[in-house]
Amino acid sequence: MSKSRSSPPQTEFVEECPTCDTHTPHEVSIEIRTESTKRENAQFSREPYRVSRCTRCGVDRAQRMNDA
Repeated sequence: MSKSRSSPPQTEFVEECPTCDTHTPHEVSIEIRTESTKRENAQFSREPYRVSRCTRCGVDRAQRMNDA
């Protein structure tokens, strides 16, 4: 029985960059961010964010996944 090989996850995508005003390669990741500034509620305010960084100009953009 042979094992199937899976390809590594893709982390670079071509997207619109408002700073470069064109489509450029972006590094894309998912981050868990804490939204509450209060320590006692911080554990309940973590949300996933899609973070993309333009590889040409270096500008980061983050979008809350629950708002997508």
